[in-house]
Amino acid sequence: MDGLAGEITSDGGTSGKGVLVGFDRTSRAEPEGPPAAARRFVFLFDDALRFRPDAFPTCARTTVESGGVAACPEDALVGRGTSHLYPDGTAEVYAVNTRHPNGMRGAIVVIPANDTILELTWEPVTAPYRGLGYRWALDEIIPPSPTPPEQRVGTRRFELTWGATRTVGDRTVSFAETKAKLGDELRLGLWSEFVTGQRVLPQATATTAPR
Repeated sequence: MDGLAGEITSDGGTSGKGVLVGFDRTSRAEPEGPPAAARRFVFLFDDALRFRPDAFPTCARTTVESGGVAACPEDALVGRGTSHLYPDGTAEVYAVNTRHPNGMRGAIVVIPANDTILELTWEPVTAPYRGLGYRWALDEIIPPSPTPPEQRVGTRRFELTWGATRTVGDRTVSFAETKAKLGDELRLGLWSEFVTGQRVLPQATATTAPR
C-alpha cells in the first residue's frame, strides 16, 4: 500500500516564483512484510509548476559513474532526499540535471550507499493524467536486475525534493517555478509500477508556503 505527501515551499530566490517541490512516498506490504520493489516511477507535477533545466549545468551519467556526484559541475545538483531502507536504515539521495545521449533533458538520481544510478526524462503529460491537472512528468524506469522479482525488496519510504537556485550575474535563477500564490493548493502524483505487476497512483495536494 503506497501513500504520498507533498510539500511546496519558496526556494528563497529573488524572483519570488522559485519553489522546492517535495515528494514523500511511503510503502508497506499487506500482509506485513517487505514492500515490493518498483519497476518504474513517474513523478507528476501540477500544471501550475514549470521547470528550467536549460538554465542549469548538466552532468553526464559517465561522470557520475567515474567520480560520483562530487565530480559534476557546480550547480548541477537539482534535488536531494533520503531513502528509508527495509527493515531499517537510511541512505542519502541526490538528483543531478542531465541531458541524455539521445538529446532528451532529464535527471540522474544517485544513491551512493548502494551504488544506485537511475535515469529520468522530462516529458509532457498526456491523457488521462493531463486531465487530472498535471503538466510535466519525470519518468524513471528502473533497469533490469539479475535478482528474481520475488526476492527484490523496495524501500519503506522515499523522500525527494526537486528544486535549486543559482546566481547568474546579479539575479537568482530557480530550477522550479510556479505561478501559484501563497496558500494555493497544487497537486502532485507518483505513478508507480511494481515487480508484482501492480500499478498505483498515490496523489497529494500541497499548499504553497514560505520557506
